Amino acid sequence: MGKAHFGLIGLGVMGENLVLNAERNGYSSVVYNRTFAKTEEFLAGRGAGKDIVGAATLQEFVAALERPRRILMMVKAGQPVDDTIAAISPYLEEGDLLIDGGNSLYTDTERRVAELESKSFGYIGMGVSGGAKGALEGPSMMPGGTKAAYDAIEPLVRKMAAQVDDGPCVTYIGPGGAGHFVKTVHNGIEYGIEQILAEAYDLMKRVGGLNGDQMADVLAGWNDTEELASFLVEITEVCLRTKDPETGGDLVEAIVDAAGQKGTGLWTVVSALEMGVPVPTIYAALNARVLSSLRPERLKAGALLPAPAPHTFSLGTPEDGMGPVRDACIAACIVSYGQGMALLQEASKLHNYNLNFSSIGQIWKGGCIIRARLLQRIQNAYGANPSLPNLMLDPWFADQINRRLPGLRQVVAGAALAGIPVPCLSSTLDYIDSYRSGRLPQNLVQAMRDCFGSHTYERVDKAGSFHTEWLD
Repeated sequence: MGKAHFGLIGLGVMGENLVLNAERNGYSSVVYNRTFAKTEEFLAGRGAGKDIVGAATLQEFVAALERPRRILMMVKAGQPVDDTIAAISPYLEEGDLLIDGGNSLYTDTERRVAELESKSFGYIGMGVSGGAKGALEGPSMMPGGTKAAYDAIEPLVRKMAAQVDDGPCVTYIGPGGAGHFVKTVHNGIEYGIEQILAEAYDLMKRVGGLNGDQMADVLAGWNDTEELASFLVEITEVCLRTKDPETGGDLVEAIVDAAGQKGTGLWTVVSALEMGVPVPTIYAALNARVLSSLRPERLKAGALLPAPAPHTFSLGTPEDGMGPVRDACIAACIVSYGQGMALLQEASKLHNYNLNFSSIGQIWKGGCIIRARLLQRIQNAYGANPSLPNLMLDPWFADQINRRLPGLRQVVAGAALAGIPVPCLSSTLDYIDSYRSGRLPQNLVQAMRDCFGSHTYERVDKAGSFHTEWLD
């Protein structure tokens, strides 16, 4: 064939699937992997018969691409991205474009955009969500960088992206590291919803006495509702219904209860702390994963710190969809999305990203891990009020929160008395109650700070900064 339309560096599962996606959509491709044996294996296997060729060296790889070159890097975040850029840069020419499709820290992307653009190369930091299946069939993509760089790849990514009723699940996010920041927050929201569903599972099992199939039936019902219909609820049903081929029991019960985290959840929480945005539901999900990793300590603590006396409380019945638990999950999922969107708003102001929140809701409706029917409501909310400070202030979402609060309170109170941890659900309730309170006790905190450190305070009845000599 002639010069290829598209180049890919990194033949992991995501890389393979993305290049197969591009080829299926009419873009001839050249691929490169650090180990050429992997390239040969791909071309003899999944890439056989496709309009895809391999290159043994980066120089050969670059030479096989038409200009301006469009090169997608699917390598591990951090130093490997910088190493790849350094290795390929000598072979690039003015107007060539590098795309980082991994989960890079957005500040790294900011730096790389500035460095590459100064050399007259284009650079895109593009969040990609959807897992291996999404990469092949159509992911949600979040590209950031200069608008000119995005324009150069727009025809390609619009074809590769998941398609929903109102268009492809890709849009220009904003300058610098905007794309990777939006993907980071996407993953933080994902952490929250995963933990919310895990807490619901724990309650239905430990309090309701439901088995895997019974819980899966409940989740199937939830997935038929506007408020909870989503990819994560769908796969939770699958996980709960799957049997262990060795024992015939529920496979999920054979899995060690220690979850990992790859960095994006941490980055979401750290960014929120740095920007002064409360995201307690997302933080609770991250903290739950960290705590779960202390399994040996938890097993010892169980013997020294016994659970409270048995306490029963109503979670509803499978026939009514476990109403209180369902309502608690709806409220917590709304809050998880809302905290993420509030963080995006603050980042947009601080970094001049000029994010379009309605468009972000649109591109998350298909392909990505947090795709859900609820995103249409989020899209509508920000379409009606682009400066909406919090989802809970939108009339539809406010009504949902008010309707679901009794169930959330019932579940959190019952779980506390039973000694069952529900960090995301309880953090959600604290967040809602704090957000709706016109008066919080931080006035006493300010008094204490002034008492021991002369930090001063403001008054509610007159302007100015004040200090009191509290101690004799």
